[in-house]
Amino acid sequence: MTLTRRDVETIAHLARLGISEDELPAYVGSLSRIIGFVEQLAAVDTAEVEPLAHPLEDQVQRLRADAVDETDRRELYQQNAAAVEAGLYIVPKVIE
Repeated sequence: MTLTRRDVETIAHLARLGISEDELPAYVGSLSRIIGFVEQLAAVDTAEVEPLAHPLEDQVQRLRADAVDETDRRELYQQNAAAVEAGLYIVPKVIE
């Protein structure tokens, strides 16, 4: 399937993209090649391909121990803050 100039203009409008007249031919060509590639992928027979439930299905993952290895340093970090109250950082209101 080859896209037309009008198709790309419509796509750009729907996506709220500003494409100049100079860029339009490049987009027409690029998007047409992408759609052509997707059509090639869709044409491949995948009836005999089993879905992959998990990439490590027959393998064992080495997991690290679920243990705390850092100490609570909140007090140290909050010493640098401009304003702190009840363990929370106080920041200026930016949205009315």
